[in-house]
Amino acid sequence: MSTEAERDGWPEGYDLVILDEVDSTMTEAARRAGLIDRPTWIMARHQTAARGRRGRSWAHPAGNLAATLVFHPDATPAEAARRSFLAANALFEALAIYVDRGLMGLKWPNDVLLSGGKVAGILLESAGTGPFIDWLSIGVGVNLVTVPVAAKGDFPPVSLLGEGGESVAPEVFLTTLASAYATQEDKLRTFGFARIRADWLRHAVRLGETITARTARDEITGIFETVDDDGALVLREGGTRHVIPAADVYF
Repeated sequence: MSTEAERDGWPEGYDLVILDEVDSTMTEAARRAGLIDRPTWIMARHQTAARGRRGRSWAHPAGNLAATLVFHPDATPAEAARRSFLAANALFEALAIYVDRGLMGLKWPNDVLLSGGKVAGILLESAGTGPFIDWLSIGVGVNLVTVPVAAKGDFPPVSLLGEGGESVAPEVFLTTLASAYATQEDKLRTFGFARIRADWLRHAVRLGETITARTARDEITGIFETVDDDGALVLREGGTRHVIPAADVYF
C-alpha cells in the first residue's frame, strides 16, 4: 500500500492510496470515509468484487484503471449527484491527453465513449441522514489497455490503446485524472454548476437527436434537448417535454 501523493502533477490538497488488491475501491472508500480529513483517491491494481451502476458487475483486467475519490463535500444529495458531470468532464480532458478528443463523447448519465464504444464509466455513492451528505465517493473505471467482456445490453466496450491512444500506466493516468478533477472543482466553486453543465453539453453525444431512455417504469423515445440545472435528462417527445432524473440511455 502507498499513501504517497508527492508525485509530479499530483494536485495539492488531495491524498492518494494505492492498493495491490481490494474487493472494490468503492467499498474501500466507504470503509475509509469516516477516517479521512482530505479528499482521497484510492486506486487498486486488482479488484475481486468490482461493481458498476445498479449493482452490475464491472470487469477489471490488469492494466486498466479502477479508482475512487472519497471526500466530504459541503453538499446536499442533489448537489453531490451533479458531481458525476465534473467527473465526466475530468475523464474527457484526461483521456484527451492520450487520444484524439474528436473521437470521444459523453453519454448521459455517466459514460465516456471512444469511437462509439464505452471506454470509461462513473459510479457515485454517498451517505448521510441530514440535509447534507456525510461523504461522497466517485468511482471511475477506465479501459486503458484491455477490452473487458461487456454485460448484455451495454455499449460495446473499447480500450484507449485499442482505439489508437497512447499506452499509459494506471498510476500515470490517475495523476492526469486527479489534476483534471481538481480543476473541475475549482470551476464549480468559481462559476457554479452552469459552467460544468455547459462544458459537459459541449461534448454530449446525440444532443439534438433521437434517443431512448429506459427508466424503472417505462421507456421514452424523443429528441435529446438538453440536461437541466439539476443534471436531469430532458427529452422532447412531440409536444411533451420529459425531465428524467435517472435512466439508461440507448441509441
